[in-house]
Amino acid sequence: MKDYLRQILKGVDNPVLARCLVREYLQARLLQALQDRGVFTTWVFQGGTALRFLYSMPRFSEDLDFALVEAGMPVDLRDNVTTAARVFEAEGYDAGIRINDRRTVKSAFLSFKGLLFELGLSAHASETLSIKVEIDSNPPEGAKIVSTIVRRHVTLNLRHHDKASLLAGKLHAFLARKYIKGRDVYDLIWYLSDRTWPEPNLELLNNALAQTGWQGSHVTAENWRLLVERRVETLDWKRVVADVEPFLERPADLALLTREDLTALLRQ
Repeated sequence: MKDYLRQILKGVDNPVLARCLVREYLQARLLQALQDRGVFTTWVFQGGTALRFLYSMPRFSEDLDFALVEAGMPVDLRDNVTTAARVFEAEGYDAGIRINDRRTVKSAFLSFKGLLFELGLSAHASETLSIKVEIDSNPPEGAKIVSTIVRRHVTLNLRHHDKASLLAGKLHAFLARKYIKGRDVYDLIWYLSDRTWPEPNLELLNNALAQTGWQGSHVTAENWRLLVERRVETLDWKRVVADVEPFLERPADLALLTREDLTALLRQ
């Protein structure tokens, strides 16, 4: 499989893009290993990487984000990620894991030591490339779940939140986070520019906000755009651009990241 990875990188001169392509291939293989373990009977895929894999959003993503189908189901994060690491090790990767499963949102890092050096993308043999896996073991109620078969390096049958629930997750991040990431801004512009994308799952959004101590108004079909617009007014746009720039397929898309463009989309 490393030969396939080298083929992906053939002719790629941009080292930042090359690293993104390596990470995405490893994400796909990790999803495949988790799928083989049967995790999608209890786990559902969400977040930015889900948008990338399912709907070809033109930005790369770092993490794999999941939620349980419902609270109280088994997580088995340690066993599943450990087994996935063994799959990579059998193919000659130097894979290591670090787990934090004591919190509600449990996390694991799967690290690949020396791979970037081996591929000519780093001058340091000890440098690692890591993929973070997070799973919410107490997800808010109200998400709608569907399954989709996709092919990105490998064929995957992914159980995931539907479009309206995915948008609700992004709006929750936008409204609840103390510091909004540039990637969240880009994703929201991507959502809103698609006129066919459904309205957010407001039941899920309000339940998620309640879990994280939201003190604002109850979110409705009539006010969610205004609430988001108020957050837009507080953004540091230089910081927004700097955060998302390394992850864009098309550097020219940075020109879309303006307060005026996002406000116009929210007012449509």
